[in-house]
Amino acid sequence: MRPDDTVSMRLADGTRLDAAVWRPASPGPHPVLLMRQPYGRGIASTVVYAHPAWYAARGFITVIQDVRGAGTSEGRFLPYSAEAADGAESIAWAAGLPGSSGVVGMYGFSYQGAAQTLALSQSPPALKAIAPGMALWDFYKERIAPGGAFTLGGSAYWAAQMAALMAKRADDPEAFAELAAAANGGMRFDGPVPADPSVLRRHAAYSHYALWREAGPEHPYVRQASSAALIGEARPAVPAFFTGGWFDYHLAGTVAGFRHLGGHLVIGPWTHLAWAPQGAGVDFGAQALSGIDGMQVDFFDHALKGHDPAPWMREPAVRLFDLGTRGWRLFEAWPEGPRQVLHCAGNGLAAMRSDDGALVADAPAAEGWERFVHDPWRPVPAFGLAHGAGQGWRDRAEIDARFDIACFTSAPVAAPVTYAGDPAVVLSAETDAESFDLNATLSLVTREGRVMALSQAHARIEAGAVSGLRLAMRPLCITLQPGEALRLSIAGACFPAHPINPGTGTDPRRATGAEAHPIAIALRTGAAGCRLEMPLLP
Repeated sequence: MRPDDTVSMRLADGTRLDAAVWRPASPGPHPVLLMRQPYGRGIASTVVYAHPAWYAARGFITVIQDVRGAGTSEGRFLPYSAEAADGAESIAWAAGLPGSSGVVGMYGFSYQGAAQTLALSQSPPALKAIAPGMALWDFYKERIAPGGAFTLGGSAYWAAQMAALMAKRADDPEAFAELAAAANGGMRFDGPVPADPSVLRRHAAYSHYALWREAGPEHPYVRQASSAALIGEARPAVPAFFTGGWFDYHLAGTVAGFRHLGGHLVIGPWTHLAWAPQGAGVDFGAQALSGIDGMQVDFFDHALKGHDPAPWMREPAVRLFDLGTRGWRLFEAWPEGPRQVLHCAGNGLAAMRSDDGALVADAPAAEGWERFVHDPWRPVPAFGLAHGAGQGWRDRAEIDARFDIACFTSAPVAAPVTYAGDPAVVLSAETDAESFDLNATLSLVTREGRVMALSQAHARIEAGAVSGLRLAMRPLCITLQPGEALRLSIAGACFPAHPINPGTGTDPRRATGAEAHPIAIALRTGAAGCRLEMPLLP
């Protein structure tokens, strides 16, 4: 299916941006839906959304634009760096297209979602609504180094994908083939520095990876690429409709963007690319089928055409899929209920026996220690959730059976218990090294003994000890059924989601594999020890 038009615009600096345009059958005028994306405009986010022609048939001039340096647009591509200014200019251009009513809405997910809030930071007058799906908000804290730990796997794989597209633009088929193979599961964290993969080093001219690996939170590029930094404390009064997934790697950004800008929020049981009942590895039933296309049309009909709000728009603004009941829960705002505190307890064998470590309501009277050894030769692997092998809701019982993970399990619940919102973990630990990492994974333990990962947090600790380190974990919504329990699993690695900490004090992004050594980690239990804080729904 071909677009009705292929059109171009010139930015103020002379750079040409190309776009495909689909038009409604009637003459209009019609509002414009603009998507700005870096993968070649023919893709048009159809991995999760209906084709642009579907939106055009519902009365919108639908424009899919190649961002600077991508597709056939001119310029150099540096992720997110130009999307604020270029986006504002593109919105003004789109508002003036033939047949336009002069108002613009933006839609799209992932990069295309962040492009919306970055453009919003410039307050373009014609922008009247946004619909970011699974999008970043705080670039550094969410994408580069959450908890101070570089996102090795996610950064490297996406860098290889984008570098492959840049090699294709440069008519370099050999580089394209090598980079594409790496991006599609063949990435090797080889060479002297594991966080500096050889394939990305060889093709550095096509890649932004080196900048991401080196950039600190105060780097000028980081600010350019962050909606949180550019919007700051401002509250743009533009209607917004956010879509997220419990197993998506941009979940934190989706929630943060909604909490700052308001509007509507839907979070389903979806991974980044599969908004379907079976997409996360478990069949969540008919309620999990994505209805986002229809909801977006309702939203834009109201915001851009002045139609009455659809029935769902009159309901509470937050719709969260409950992974336990496998249905939707509605909230007036992001849930901020009371906290249930569960303390880690054990007899010193929490890493050796699944029945030793416990999560208890009352803190143990005496201080204790649970010990395990992180071995860089066989680090604990990332598994399930957003970044691990087999993205989605996966049974990690085999992972937890390792002897380098301390597991703390609650007693099975006697009646249904619902958690919704932001869990947190508080960690206290000591090591025999100069630095170390801690990874905390929260799971549901089913009656059958499956261990289904729900949430996670990771931290890099630049010292030999830490006390009372509080980490925000991935948001969740789940009802535990009678006989089910919670488990907190604590490890010294989550590879390759994050690089291995060598224990020498060297930044893991620059550490050689040869300098890494085993790290003995002792987790403190007792009143001042490790604990889990759960957002309890009254």
